[in-house]
Amino acid sequence: MRTLDLELLRTLDAISRLKTFSAAAEHLHKTQSAITQQMQRLEEQLGYALFDKRGRAKQLTTQGEQLLAYARRMLALNDQALLAVVRRESSPQLRIGSPHDVADTLLPSLLTRFVRLLPELQMTIVVGRSPFLMEALHEDQLDMTLSTRFDERLAGLRMQSSPTVWVCAHDFVYVPGTPVPLVLADEPSLFRKMSLDALSQAGIPWRIRFLAPTLTAIRAGVRAGLGITGRSIELVDAGMRVLGRNEGLPPLPDTNYYLYAHPSRNSAAARALFDELDSGGQRFGEAFVA
Repeated sequence: MRTLDLELLRTLDAISRLKTFSAAAEHLHKTQSAITQQMQRLEEQLGYALFDKRGRAKQLTTQGEQLLAYARRMLALNDQALLAVVRRESSPQLRIGSPHDVADTLLPSLLTRFVRLLPELQMTIVVGRSPFLMEALHEDQLDMTLSTRFDERLAGLRMQSSPTVWVCAHDFVYVPGTPVPLVLADEPSLFRKMSLDALSQAGIPWRIRFLAPTLTAIRAGVRAGLGITGRSIELVDAGMRVLGRNEGLPPLPDTNYYLYAHPSRNSAAARALFDELDSGGQRFGEAFVA
């Protein structure tokens, strides 16, 4: 007897929830062609069409609706089984990383969710810079990590999208038209690239005043009035203020924070927790954010 592929059923569920192949592709971190190929494979296994094309939209056929009902029950049972197995472990383990930016905002709400699901969970938490956290994940030093880096090679969920702003000390005086004094992270840095690209494209001169290896050092440089930095809004505190169009500075793209699981997903706890988040029926940016 043939066996249905749960990955294909999860894709079918995502298409139904998110209404389009393109939205499902974004949610699952796949290309739209990969989603189409998955559904073609599922249709070939079953021997009937799952979708009717109506204009530009695609709707589930009667057989597709029937399969979806079974798919959701199978996925729920799969996720419940994973969690049940992990809960029986005497001390399930999880190594998780987080960038400094969201270590006291997004990370706590995520950890709260994890502990509710697995009360006996023992965690090792590593706070660092996104590129180095991603390296640690690929090198099997972490089971999961939050990161600002997009990596289509990994299973990932977009957990939060934050405005990226120009930040300076509360009493800092910026003179429009003069080279922008910058407080930046050393390479590699997403925020450094965002800042320099935006200023260069706007034709605004700049100079690096203070180069720092950590977010703590960047905060110190900004608070000391050494210059301006482009960071996600989470950096701003009572001693800082945001600069913008009124000062002639260009807008910066939003910063996305992703949750990634190790490619092999060897950790039973990480696998169960990640699958639980992924099956929550919520779009990226809405999951477990305080």
